[in-house]
Amino acid sequence: MANRDVETGEKQNRGTNSNNNYFYDESSIETHWTSWLVPAIVVANLAVFIAVMFVNDCPKKINGPNKACVARFLGRFSFQPLRENPLFGPSSSTLEKMGAMEWRKVVHEHQGWRLITCMWLHAGIIHLLTNMLSLIFIGIRLEQQFGFIRVGLIYLISGLGGSILSSLFLQESISVGASGALFGLLGAMLSELLTNWTMYANKAAALFTLLFIIAINLGLGLLPRVDNFAHIGGFITGFCLGFILLVRPQYGWERSRTNASLTRRKYSMYQYVLFIVAAVVLVVGLTVGSVMLFKGENGNKHCKWCHRLSCFPTSKWTC
Repeated sequence: MANRDVETGEKQNRGTNSNNNYFYDESSIETHWTSWLVPAIVVANLAVFIAVMFVNDCPKKINGPNKACVARFLGRFSFQPLRENPLFGPSSSTLEKMGAMEWRKVVHEHQGWRLITCMWLHAGIIHLLTNMLSLIFIGIRLEQQFGFIRVGLIYLISGLGGSILSSLFLQESISVGASGALFGLLGAMLSELLTNWTMYANKAAALFTLLFIIAINLGLGLLPRVDNFAHIGGFITGFCLGFILLVRPQYGWERSRTNASLTRRKYSMYQYVLFIVAAVVLVVGLTVGSVMLFKGENGNKHCKWCHRLSCFPTSKWTC
């Protein structure tokens, strides 16, 4: 999950990973790609977190028995006091220094690069492990099916979409995390299921399972200190990209093209329609969002109730 206000190719035989294809009609799948990009992203995120903790250097900046760093035996890699960061991580100031997304710096100091760098930062070790385990679970399967180029594009562009929407609505806090990119992969999985519907042997089971996972994760985004706007922005971006990048030839096309008596289109008409609509929505959405962001617009002024999408107040907590 994205955290805010932390104080906020080489191919192989398809039988190698048969467990990942439970919902697929196996006769429609020819090859898999070897997954290396997703593990590389995980390693990169771990390396960045170590670098952030090195810069943070809690013992040098915090003194006194009531403000003791957590796990002091780690030396300069020890964590901030739990009252400041309950996720076992660095301070907000360190995250901001290292590239966290902060609306004022993006808009008024022209630091648009923060929309990308915030994807590689995490609020703490709990935040990091949660996101990386989710990335392994979701991303490796997609990379095996569609290759590193398409999955890499979905990951990066979805992360950017999540950052843009988050910065439009959350302008009083910093935001870090790979959640926008992760939700982009979830969105792409859903659109891939819809556009390649004929390739699934267990359609209802696949759709229900995916919708359940998405609903649970979006529901968790209603909790305090979780940036659900990054989730939503990344999900919508990835959902559109799935229709564009993850389209497969309709079921049976490979066999039909070898038979002169059959003339079957490679793609169905609905796949073409979804491709065009998704491309238009994606380009318009990212363009309008970017223009609004750099003009200093506040999304909450245009949508009075949208703030509840990121934190829903109850008797148990306040937002």
